[in-house]
Amino acid sequence: MGAPAEQGVRIGLSAVVIALRDRKACVLTTPGEDGDAALPFGPFDPARDRTFERALRDFVTAQTGFRLGFVEQLYTFGDLGRASPRATPGPERRREVSVGYLALTADAAQAEARWTPVLDIFPWEDRRDGPPACLAPLIADLTAWAADDSRRQARIETLFATTPAHRWNEGRVLDRYELLYEAGLVAEAARDQDRPPLRTAPGSAMASDHRRILATGLGRLRSKLKYRPVLFDLMPATFTLSELQIAAEAVTGLSLHKQNFRRGVERTGLVEPTGRLSAATGGRPAELFRVIDGDLSTGEALGLPLPAQR
Repeated sequence: MGAPAEQGVRIGLSAVVIALRDRKACVLTTPGEDGDAALPFGPFDPARDRTFERALRDFVTAQTGFRLGFVEQLYTFGDLGRASPRATPGPERRREVSVGYLALTADAAQAEARWTPVLDIFPWEDRRDGPPACLAPLIADLTAWAADDSRRQARIETLFATTPAHRWNEGRVLDRYELLYEAGLVAEAARDQDRPPLRTAPGSAMASDHRRILATGLGRLRSKLKYRPVLFDLMPATFTLSELQIAAEAVTGLSLHKQNFRRGVERTGLVEPTGRLSAATGGRPAELFRVIDGDLSTGEALGLPLPAQR
């Protein structure tokens, strides 16, 4: 018997929408199959939809009540079998292609929207208080999986910085997730291969390959912080420098050096004092800042410093 017949291609659109809520970087989610969270996702109908972006905006609002602002195309996900096997039952299968988009917003209070903390989904990415509790057992399982394979061992050392010769690279979120998937240490790996569920698995599973799409989006955002001032897209009109640092730490999962961060922000010339104070700090009133007028998405605008504590 030959391979299962392909039944054309279905194009879908996925939205990774990031906001800050309660000092946490959160992603806009919807209920997925089996109760797993899902990214807002919808099909592209070439007979009805004029553009991918217009279709994306319409179904995100319909599913979540949230209206998107600026979006950028993230990546196209088209691996064979990327959809859940339950979505295409029987011997015939359809190629699923998803075009992912990344959006940032400072308005996370729109009605009906559901927000899920990103570092609950990727707990091994949160190093603000040192190595997370889930990391040691993960490294032990990875080491056992890679015992007789020097290439696997090298990947673990590089991606998880398990030796002094390697430094943690916060932008490689997708590479770390895919290594854990390959090793069978995340819930999606067992689900996609029709194996029994893992008794323990770090982080919250997501529908289909949405955790992979989110990992791509989070990695892109973390990398962009260094060369574009995209963090301001998550901030309100006025903010304290402490609030700006908390936002940077929530996105990167790093603990940043306070004085070096502030000096770096001042050197960029991207913010200016408003002449007003914030009384919401719970202590001594702090000075409020705002972004200097201008289009920060083009030109020579710089990213923000990320001086991690060592």
